[in-house]
Formats: sequence, structure tokens, C-alpha cells
Amino acid sequence: MTRKLFCQAILKFSFGMIIVGLLLFLPAGTLDYWNAWLFMGILFVPMFLVGIVMMFKSPELLEKRLNVREQQSEQSLIIKFGGIMFILGFGVAGLNFRYGWIILPDSVSWTGAVIFLLSYMLYAEVLRENAYLSRTVEVQEGQKVIDTGLYGIVRHPMYGVTLIMFLSMPFVLGSVFSAVIFLAYPVLIAKRISNEEKILETELNGYAEYKKKVKYKVIPFVW
Repeated sequence: MTRKLFCQAILKFSFGMIIVGLLLFLPAGTLDYWNAWLFMGILFVPMFLVGIVMMFKSPELLEKRLNVREQQSEQSLIIKFGGIMFILGFGVAGLNFRYGWIILPDSVSWTGAVIFLLSYMLYAEVLRENAYLSRTVEVQEGQKVIDTGLYGIVRHPMYGVTLIMFLSMPFVLGSVFSAVIFLAYPVLIAKRISNEEKILETELNGYAEYKKKVKYKVIPFVW
């Protein structure tokens, strides 16, 4: 662990909390939006704990995860659309609370929170299994195909886990309209995976054979 990496991680973590807070509480027009506090708790507390573990156990992986500069133009465009999805989804959730359009029962929010936390546990497991994970589509020096654990079930468990996480977010926030917006995410990851697999099959030795061995991309027996 280096001081530079520690400062970088803390700054990005703090910046993320501020941005998410603004996107939720400003449209809500109040800090008395309990769903937003619940969401920020289940998002940032595990994120902080996972970050601490990575900082001491795998600082190289943490540094990769902090690197968000996507070099692929197609992937960069997908990330931008994803950012728009989050801005609209969080903003609409706040407005939904402010104006009381359709308020979901508290039980739905708590159920969504449980699903989110369980998926976050799977997220941490994927990070443990694959030391090559970065937030950009690239083939790294010395990278090998990972085909054990969750990677023995689907080829892209990280996207599968984030699919569950992101689709549960609007329910934690209590917004049906936000849930409709977040339905864009499966479309975005389908496009991202399509482009990513072309790169991996071309540049990563053994990936073509891995595709034959593990037939499903994200959801076992479905996709």
C-alpha cells in the first residue's frame, strides 16, 4: 500500500458519496428521505470495507479498479450512457419521493436492500477470484483465463452480479419509475459484453476454448 493509492482511494470514495447524495437528496428536496439513507448505507459501507481489504491484500487490483479511463471508443460510449442512466434513475427516485407519485411499501425497500447486500457479497467473491479485473476492457500483461469458481458457471459473473445490484437499487429507493429507467442496464451490459468478448477472443490466449467450455455469459441456462 502506498500513500498515493490511499489518498486516491479516499478521494474517489468521498467524491462518490457526495455525488450520489446530491443526486438523491436535491431532487427529493429534503434530507428526510430514509430510502436514500438506507441505499447509501448499503452501498458505501461495504464499498469502504472491501476497499480496505483490497488496499492491504491486493493493492494492484485496487489500483486497476480505480482506473476508469476506458480506451475503447465503443466501451467509452456505453459507460457514458450508463452514467446518464444513473443520473436519471437517482434523480427520478428523489422526485418520486418528493411528489409522492408511487410510493412502494417499506417491505419492498428492505427486501431490495437484502438482495443488494447478497449480490455485493458475490461481487467481493468475484474480485477475490479474478486478480485481472479492471474497470476498463483490456487484456493485461500475463493475463490468464479464469475458469474456476463463479467463472466456471458463467463467463462474466461480474456483470451478472452488477445486474442484480443495479436492478435492486430502485426498489431500495422505493421508486417504480426509477426501476423502469434502470431496465436500460441489461441492454448496456449486453452491448459491452459483445464488444469485450471480441477483444478477449482475439487477444487472450485460451479464451476461445473457454467460451466452448462455459456456454453462458451472465445467467446460467438463460444467457
